[in-house]
Amino acid sequence: MAWAAPEVSGEGFGGGGLGYYKLSGAGNDFVALVEPERHPTAEDVRAWCRRGVSLGADGVFVLSRSADGAVNMVHFNADGSRAELCLNGSRCAARLALELGWGNDDTVELRTDSGQLTARPAGDAIEVDLPAIVGEIDARKVAVEGRDFDGWYVRVGVPHWVLPWKDSLDDAPVAELGPPLRSHPDFGSAGVNVDFVRFVSESRFEIRTFERGVEAETLACGTGVVASAAAGFATGLLGLPATALTAGGFEIRVDGEWADGRLQRAKFAGDARILAKGELTGNAARLPPSPVWSRPP
Repeated sequence: MAWAAPEVSGEGFGGGGLGYYKLSGAGNDFVALVEPERHPTAEDVRAWCRRGVSLGADGVFVLSRSADGAVNMVHFNADGSRAELCLNGSRCAARLALELGWGNDDTVELRTDSGQLTARPAGDAIEVDLPAIVGEIDARKVAVEGRDFDGWYVRVGVPHWVLPWKDSLDDAPVAELGPPLRSHPDFGSAGVNVDFVRFVSESRFEIRTFERGVEAETLACGTGVVASAAAGFATGLLGLPATALTAGGFEIRVDGEWADGRLQRAKFAGDARILAKGELTGNAARLPPSPVWSRPP
C-alpha cells in the first residue's frame, strides 16, 4: 500500500512522518517517495542525501501512477537538481512498482523525463528496454592539468565522457581528475559524467564513474555503463552483449543492436533491491551548519 505524505506547509515537509523506501541499484542508492502530495524541494533532497547526518543517498525519486496504468518517475540528483534519466534509479523504480503491485503481467511501463521505459524481472535482476536515447559517439581530446586525454562524448539521456583507461582502475585518479573533467569548458555549462573504463575483453569491461549532481564517485552509474558499452562497440573494442563490473562489485549486462551509427533496441539488466522502508522525521532535514575552524593567533 502506498504511503501518502503528511500535510505540507512552508518549504519543508514539516515535522516529518513522511513514508519512504530505500533502494539500491547495483550500488547506486536512492530514497523513494510513493505518491506524495508534492515533490520534495531541492533543499529537502540535498538534506536527505547527506550521508552521516541524514539518511544518505545518491538521489531521490518520486513514483506515481497514471490513469492509463503507466508509472511516472521523477528523479532528483543528490544536489537537488532534476535529472532527465537515471537508469539504475529506473530499475529500482521498476522493482518498487512491482512490489507495490503496479505492474502488468510482470512488466512496468515507466515514464521518465527521457521517455518511456519497459522493465521486467530477470531472475534477481531488473531488465529495462531502452528507447532510442543513445546519441552519436563523438571522439574528443580534452586537456587537463597539462595532460591530453582522448575519450568519447556520448549522450544517454544525460551527457557522458568515456575515458578509456589502460591501467588497473584500482589506481585510476577518479577523485583527482573527475572534478576538472566533469566541469571542463569543452563540455559546456552543464558538464558531463566522467566514466573511467577499462575494456578487458570483447565481452567485458570495468567502470568507475564520477557523477555530476552527486559531485563524487558513485558505486555504479547505469547511463555510464550504457554510454561506455556504446563507445566500446562503435570503436571495435567491445562486442554485445557485454558485462560491466562496477565499483560496487555488481555486474550489469548491456545488449542491443547497432544501426544507423547508434546503439538501438538496447537492454540493460542488473541488481535492484529494496533495502528498507520507514518514515523520515523532521530531523532528516535539519542539517548543521558547515564548521568554521578556528586558527591560531
